[in-house]
Amino acid sequence: MHLSPYTCVHTQVSEHENVDLVIPTKEQTLLEAYKQWRERADAKVCCDYGLHVAITHWNEQVAADMETLAKEQGVNSFKVYMGYSDSFMLHDDEIFQVFAKCREIGAIAMVHAENGLVVKELEKEMLKLGITGPEGHLLSRPEKLEAEATYRVLTIAEQTRCPLYVEHVTSKAAADKVQEARLQGQIVFGASNTASLGTDGSHYFNKCWCHGAFHVMSPPLRDDSTTGPYLMDCLANGTLSTTASDHCTFNGNQKALGKDDFRKIPHGVNGIEDRLPIIWAKGVETGKLDINQFVAVTSTNAARIFNMYPKKGRIAVGSDADCLIWDSEATKTISASTHHQACDFNIFETFQCRGLPIVTIVDGKIAYEYGELHVVQGSGKYIETGCFTDYVYQKLTKREQLRAEILKQQTVERELYTGDVVDLTKSLSNESKTSPKHANHELPAAGFHNRPATRAGARNLFDSSFMLSGEQWDDGSVRKTTRVQQPPGGQSKGLW
Repeated sequence: MHLSPYTCVHTQVSEHENVDLVIPTKEQTLLEAYKQWRERADAKVCCDYGLHVAITHWNEQVAADMETLAKEQGVNSFKVYMGYSDSFMLHDDEIFQVFAKCREIGAIAMVHAENGLVVKELEKEMLKLGITGPEGHLLSRPEKLEAEATYRVLTIAEQTRCPLYVEHVTSKAAADKVQEARLQGQIVFGASNTASLGTDGSHYFNKCWCHGAFHVMSPPLRDDSTTGPYLMDCLANGTLSTTASDHCTFNGNQKALGKDDFRKIPHGVNGIEDRLPIIWAKGVETGKLDINQFVAVTSTNAARIFNMYPKKGRIAVGSDADCLIWDSEATKTISASTHHQACDFNIFETFQCRGLPIVTIVDGKIAYEYGELHVVQGSGKYIETGCFTDYVYQKLTKREQLRAEILKQQTVERELYTGDVVDLTKSLSNESKTSPKHANHELPAAGFHNRPATRAGARNLFDSSFMLSGEQWDDGSVRKTTRVQQPPGGQSKGLW
């Protein structure tokens, strides 16, 4: 089974259940894009699948379509982009409204966390410095920007009381932001991906342009070689909940669109076929994950979050007969020459795997056995995912009830204000006409620094009348002599 180079698999509930992402164009409604994806998949899909839907622009029609998809088509997750400022990116106020709508209809908000506007400026800076290769992609997307965007979107989700799923966490700093939010009780789930767990961003600096370009993805792989193990630790301790393939592949001649400008390199790497072997090798074989955790982060947790459990993500009576047989001693060397993905490069090339799936069963039928595929196109089906899943919303519902009670207690009862109301929106000229008249103030003599009185008629106390000659501005005026001729305490006529 070969996968189209335009397939973009974001979430995997298991090796038998993929959740793809519907991305509408600016001219499409959400319903039109959803229908297009369904028509494309239903006749060819070899396993059960679900759909997320991206929100690439915002208006009342989009809000209405979200509600229709949730209630009538079984879509319970909607994704926003904080990157890609020229195409998919939403601004903070729009993200707020999307999250509020997700909360209203019981859906899960998903996010691509980057600072698209700052990235765009940094890209320009890289080009001015003459950096046109794949390394420019990494250098224009520093780790702090991913962390900043993650913190910002977590804040928006908290204010809207919307559950959040942070996709493709690629940096330590972003993972730390997810951990902080979870420790504070926020309903947030983080996902890493095959690439971030299995390799790193040092490849962007490879002497071979194609090699570097094949690793371009967003957010980028980090050039710190300890990032992968750190993210695996986050999966082990519960900071991150799931692992996605983020599979979106391009051939070398397609990546070559950016041969003179890294901004034009298509973003995406392979990950779907190698996901389980990579996570087993980097997690179980290193002692970071036990076997139960491996199953949880690759299958069960995603099934719970997206409301497919226990139909998916579990082997039990009543669950779908989807499972695989794993051989912990089987080995292979990953190579583009032998993989089943429709691309001419593999970012895990030459990696030695220990632990492989040897049999895959889909709906009770053997779909893969010892390297051979036995699939029938169209045998899979679309899975509707209901909203208000207990795993996500049970806590939120109770919190909403408590929040309403607390806010009622904080309401202050007051008497109505009955005084005058001044309209401060009037122009200054209108205000000056209604200002009270003030007495004329004596002005300084000519030649002295002078600033007019304030609008209220008061003396300007911030100017100085000091002059080096000792002259005062009122020396020329006639002064009263009362205090000189009759000083306080009487005249003094004695000789001292």
